Amino acid sequence: MNKTSSLLLCIVLGLGTAAHAQPRAQPPPPRVVSPEVAADGKVTFRIRAAEAKTVALTSGGDLPQIPFQQTLPLAKGSDGVWSLTIGPVGPGAYRYAFVVDGVTTVDPAQPHTSESNDNTWSLFQVPGAKFMDTLDVPHGAVAEVRYFSAELGKWRRMHVYTPPDYGLAQKRYPVLYLLHGAFDSDDSWSTVGRAADIVDNLIADGKAQPMIVVMPAGHQGPFMAAGGAASLGLEGFVREFDRDIRPYVEKHYTTRTGAKSTAIAGLSMGGAQTLEIAVRHLKDFGYVGVFSSGVLGGNGADAVNAWGTQHATQLDDKSARASLSLVWFATGKDDFLLPTTNATVAMLEKHGLHPIFHGSDGGHVWSNWRDYLHEFAPQLFK
Repeated sequence: MNKTSSLLLCIVLGLGTAAHAQPRAQPPPPRVVSPEVAADGKVTFRIRAAEAKTVALTSGGDLPQIPFQQTLPLAKGSDGVWSLTIGPVGPGAYRYAFVVDGVTTVDPAQPHTSESNDNTWSLFQVPGAKFMDTLDVPHGAVAEVRYFSAELGKWRRMHVYTPPDYGLAQKRYPVLYLLHGAFDSDDSWSTVGRAADIVDNLIADGKAQPMIVVMPAGHQGPFMAAGGAASLGLEGFVREFDRDIRPYVEKHYTTRTGAKSTAIAGLSMGGAQTLEIAVRHLKDFGYVGVFSSGVLGGNGADAVNAWGTQHATQLDDKSARASLSLVWFATGKDDFLLPTTNATVAMLEKHGLHPIFHGSDGGHVWSNWRDYLHEFAPQLFK
């Protein structure tokens, strides 16, 4: 038998040869668990990056262990997995990302995410705060809604929460328009903000009326922090709200209309947008909530008072504000916008309104804004 015949026979018999043997597949590396929340509240982050030279952890200011725009380094193990343990971390929802050799990336081991204004974060939750945990109660639904904005000439997105019994009976519901901040998006309240679980739990406890919660996109274009108040696009959002957002909601959802069934609230930039919309339409809103905010733009109290003068006709119209049941402010004692909040409250009082101010600990952070929603929502639609 010649060499060629011998090779053919080996192939037919499945014997193979040393030269043609297939390499054995290597078993996959062990699954990386990240983040891992321990019983004592400590959280361990991990990422497999065997070839990386540096790995760090960053957050959007949500994690108190990581100051805003700073990072914490991870240590590399012999298996190529980098890790870092922080904490204990209090109950809540937190956004984070890895910085691998200078490139920011989400955690490949964590499927949950939260969108910001210009990026996506990984998201995890530390349970233990009953008011925002996912409990064994009836749950509503959050829909990602696409609509065409005639104001902007393009398709836009908002998130809409409907309560547990929505669509099961011939019933109309009051509406809360809930606005996000400058560094966030229409996704933020329903993810890191835990809005659906907060409202679900309040409804289940009989502390809040079943309601529709509309969470629109507050930016009409790119936001640059260095652009100041002008980059917030307040006027543009007011026009889109009036022309597109509110009409869409009232057409496509079974809403109750009128001031006693309509509320609006927002945090930071969204708080300023709330004031702009509500003051121009005082007859339309019975409840107004401003979280960590006030009149934005210009320098301090002078700018706030100038805004009050500009809107004096509306603010001083007693008949227009007759159906206004609640104007509610909340800001933390360490929040950089606390002076703005105080000046805005004082200005509204000068015009005969009766705003309520709720002070809290902490600063300009989601841990406060979730609390504020939990305290504001039960006061609505009485």
